[in-house]
Amino acid sequence: MKQNRMKHESTYKRTHETMQGAICGTGQGEGRGNWRFPPISREEALSEIQQDPKLRIPFWRLNQECQDRFLEFLQGSKTLPVTYDPFFKAVFHPDVHPERLSSLISCLLGMPVKVKAILPSEDRLMDGDSLLIMDVLVELEDGSLTNVEIQKIPYAFPAERMSCYSSDLVMRQYARVRGERGKYFSYRDMKKVYTIVIFEKSAPIFHQMPEYYIHRGSTTFDSGLELPLLQEYCLVCLDVFRKFPYAKEKNEQTAWLGFLLTESMEDAERLMEEYPWLEEVYRELAMLRQRPEEVLRMFSDALRIMDQNTVKYMIEEQQKVMDDQRKEINEQRRALLEKDQKIQEKDQKLQERDQKLRESDRRLQEQEARIRELEALLEKKQG
Repeated sequence: MKQNRMKHESTYKRTHETMQGAICGTGQGEGRGNWRFPPISREEALSEIQQDPKLRIPFWRLNQECQDRFLEFLQGSKTLPVTYDPFFKAVFHPDVHPERLSSLISCLLGMPVKVKAILPSEDRLMDGDSLLIMDVLVELEDGSLTNVEIQKIPYAFPAERMSCYSSDLVMRQYARVRGERGKYFSYRDMKKVYTIVIFEKSAPIFHQMPEYYIHRGSTTFDSGLELPLLQEYCLVCLDVFRKFPYAKEKNEQTAWLGFLLTESMEDAERLMEEYPWLEEVYRELAMLRQRPEEVLRMFSDALRIMDQNTVKYMIEEQQKVMDDQRKEINEQRRALLEKDQKIQEKDQKLQERDQKLRESDRRLQEQEARIRELEALLEKKQG
């Protein structure tokens, strides 16, 4: 895991150098509207891949969805899927663009923050077995921690797991601060922890409130008591944002969420008309067409992450199915036992009733015998 993290970090930085070198060396970034390269056909893109051994084998290892998206990027018809970990970090990596990640987190939390550093995620207490497609953990300038995740399937990140992840952030901070402060440690040294979850597809409960695509929350008390507890949450529903029924306010939040949803070049053009400062970001991504092997490596990384988490998610879902089946079997067994007990009770009642009938029959026979004796005695007296 740590080797993969180091490999990814070097990939993001190398990608950034590639972007910057392309911008500075080609002159393509000069002037509005020159950020796009001339489009090519699908056949030309495929021919380029087939002729380059660095592209050909890795390309055919991708699944169909990634192959199509890679080809569309080379053609110049679509942008890169920035909600996926490698592409997101190429744009927002805090070692390269701290101001971008600071801007994104600030507009999501609804308050100004500044990213100080990215933290390793391998030493978490919780294992990352949810179906995430992007994950970054950063320390803010005031010492607070923020975890930003993008989830593809909403059911993979339920409220219970969200609570555990937030608690993990608290314990990470506690261990770090206590280690730094030693005997001078005070719980007042602890800072806020923010859990930001961005859903590509949100659960049905979020669609019951189509007027909200961002939900911010923290622990509250029914008495109105105000205590500054450490854990806060921010849930972002990209699918609700896309269908938001009201006019969206023109601000950085709208710009960044629109950027995360951008697929076609036409959408990118429209977004840049509203927010010209996004042109630099789109230009950097467009420059990667000069280094298709870099993009292909990022697609491979994204697919590998998805495959790993998909397997874990499928195991978890299968376990849930097995647990549900086990519960159903136990309920059926309990119902059968209850039914069997009722049958036994009914059988016992029948036996008791049969005993009573036999007892009544015996008394009746005794009465009949007595009557015969009386009749015989009467006949004897009369004779």
